[in-house]
Amino acid sequence: MDLSKINGEIWYDGKLIDWQEANTHLLTHTLHYGLGVFEGVRAYGTKKGPSIFRLHDHTDRLFKSASTVNMEIPFSKETINVAHEEVIKANKLNECYMRPMCFYGSEGMGLRADNLKVHVMVAAWEWPSYMDPEAREKGIKVKLSSYKRQVLNPVANAKVNGNYVHSIVALNEALENGFDEALMLDADGYVAEGSGENFFIVKENVLYSPDLDSCLDGITRRTILELAEELGIKYEVKKLSVEDVLQADESFFSGTAAEVVPINSLDGKLIGSGSRGPVTEKLQMTYFDQVRGSRDSNFSWHTYIK
Repeated sequence: MDLSKINGEIWYDGKLIDWQEANTHLLTHTLHYGLGVFEGVRAYGTKKGPSIFRLHDHTDRLFKSASTVNMEIPFSKETINVAHEEVIKANKLNECYMRPMCFYGSEGMGLRADNLKVHVMVAAWEWPSYMDPEAREKGIKVKLSSYKRQVLNPVANAKVNGNYVHSIVALNEALENGFDEALMLDADGYVAEGSGENFFIVKENVLYSPDLDSCLDGITRRTILELAEELGIKYEVKKLSVEDVLQADESFFSGTAAEVVPINSLDGKLIGSGSRGPVTEKLQMTYFDQVRGSRDSNFSWHTYIK
């Protein structure tokens, strides 16, 4: 999909503009140095109309990431939240992926550049599934990446544009070797996360996820842990070794784009039975019921478009 060819509107610096006119200068600072912050947000079709899932949590994290890199967003959280609603209405979308981003302008070049203007955009477009739909049942093949994830680094654990270079090269390495996704370790050899997803294993019906020393505090990760508590599934956040993964009964990734996708193998070695396990399936089905507004609980997670 060539995103530049879409017809519609994008929210840019406080107003809706034509998609084709949403341009910025080639000397934009963020384009050269990667210092910007962003989010990935989804809206789902529900019986009450489109609903943006956990919008306020995403916006809170956007501002936290900006604070981490000393970027001052020139709009309030409420304005950013309303902008998400506006682009859905303007583009007449029922389900979509949304990309809010804050980036520096072209007022200077070099690492010492100051007086840079902060620009803000929110775009929305149809993006049905990040993974092959069959992967939700059959699971995906994952490669242990040769690229390491930084540990205990506030900037590395923020959703900063430049951080995703590691993710892209790790994913490309996996794809080039016939796998579907990558699993990165931290500098100490413990499991961190996927290229763009948080990671979970299940062992003897207990859910485990790596601690936040070396992975993003994912909104979907939070959702999975909260749903697990609701469902009476025991969980523990701890450091996980590769051996823990290989001895697990089940494994899966979570993320706004990826949603909840089972992992059937790591480096060609089956995890558990090599198919979606019962705990993964229960959490996956509950997650989809939740985002589509089919559950009575967690109403505050939904922002319905009126």
